[in-house]
Amino acid sequence: MKHNIPNAEIAFLSACQTSTGDEKLSEEAVHLAAGMLAAGYKGVVATMWSIRDRYGPEVAEEFYGHLFDSDAEEDGERRHGTKAAYALQVAIQKLRARIGDSEEGILAWVPYVHFGI
Repeated sequence: MKHNIPNAEIAFLSACQTSTGDEKLSEEAVHLAAGMLAAGYKGVVATMWSIRDRYGPEVAEEFYGHLFDSDAEEDGERRHGTKAAYALQVAIQKLRARIGDSEEGILAWVPYVHFGI
């Protein structure tokens, strides 16, 4: 957090509990995703609890596929990362449509969150 990264746009933290804080600091937003924002990233995709390993690459691929599609580049949003929250929604909706809303399905797609712009 001592170094500000001025050209950082998006961080995609595809690991378990990257936006989970410490129980001892329950009133503080102290977690890896918050640290990335403090370091200068404009947007961070993180997870609130454990994720299913088999779905992580699928979510990341869909996220980046939408973020870097030609439509996003044409409207200038890709360059500034302002389409990241929507790209995550698209990725999660595709996963949700495929695996459903069973308890197993919900535990696969609910943990993903976006912070920032």
